[in-house]
Amino acid sequence: METKSNIIFFTTTLDSGGLENYLLRFLEHKAPEFKRIIIFCKGGKGGQLQDKYLAIPNVEIHLKQISFFNPLDYFYIYKFFNNNEIDSVCDFTGNFAGLVLWTAKKAGINKRVAFYRGSNNHFQESKLRLMYDKFVKNLVYKNATNILSNSKTALNFFYPNKWENNSRFEVIYNGINSEPFIEEKENLRSEFNIPQYAFVVGHTGRYNSAKNHKTIIKVAIELCKKHDDIYFLMCGNGVKDNLQATVERENLSDKIILSNNRTDIPKFLKTLDCFYFPSKSEGQPNALLEAMLMGLPFVASNIAPIMETVPKKYHSLLVPPKDELSAIKKIESIMNDDCDIKFENLQSEIADRFNAEKLFNEFYQALQ
Repeated sequence: METKSNIIFFTTTLDSGGLENYLLRFLEHKAPEFKRIIIFCKGGKGGQLQDKYLAIPNVEIHLKQISFFNPLDYFYIYKFFNNNEIDSVCDFTGNFAGLVLWTAKKAGINKRVAFYRGSNNHFQESKLRLMYDKFVKNLVYKNATNILSNSKTALNFFYPNKWENNSRFEVIYNGINSEPFIEEKENLRSEFNIPQYAFVVGHTGRYNSAKNHKTIIKVAIELCKKHDDIYFLMCGNGVKDNLQATVERENLSDKIILSNNRTDIPKFLKTLDCFYFPSKSEGQPNALLEAMLMGLPFVASNIAPIMETVPKKYHSLLVPPKDELSAIKKIESIMNDDCDIKFENLQSEIADRFNAEKLFNEFYQALQ
């Protein structure tokens, strides 16, 4: 019988986002197979999902801000590893996992995993920052026993010509439990005062530059002014806070409806007739996967991680991230039922390809 292990996962915070929701879903499936699970938040704070994590058996949360440079922080981590008898370490912060994994190796931990969740750098590049990034990436390469990613695009960016045919590297796509999405029957049209006849376009995702909300709001304004029966729904951390003033200035508050973080995403998606997702960069697009699991028609950006995720027969729905005119035309073709693409099998295709049990088992095996 296999002995259960003590494992530690390193994140920045536990605010709702792609990584944080992925790890939460994984632990809801796999927590009983570990003896003890520690979530170490390197940003020094928890977040919106903290209570959900703590509701999982065997899960503990440790909050401690860790600097990029201070040796005392890594001596703290070294002692933490030894005091808690850690067997496996998994750090989700990409290249910035380097010093943690180096420390884990010094502490004698045999399983040291780096998991890349983005497909490019998420910091403002400068000569000094790129030098540091190169330094810590080298530490990942030297000290990780496994280097994982949720897309080939990410490994092509961070480790070109190194990862293919190297057994330490593995692409493990995001697993999604399809039941909450496939079985959802209710929508939010009554809550938002949206007529049943209306055509509703929507987006889910936290407000940041990569999600391209500037383009989304421009497309929303154009469509809502052009068509009386089009409504737009958007939700995610910071969405209402950052976009409400623009919507009010255009006198469209009744047609462009904004929410910050929501916990009822299946109902939110059930409200939509079309999903619009023009991200400028992604690791693997969880929000788009969830929309496809609902069987929703969609228009998305033609960046490499999305092209890798979306089945090829739907690639004609992908447009350049900032191409507002093409996005508007695609959305209108779906609204007018002029789209050549049929979506009847989309739900089952995505449910099969991103089966949670299969993909979470792959991740679990990489941690052993």
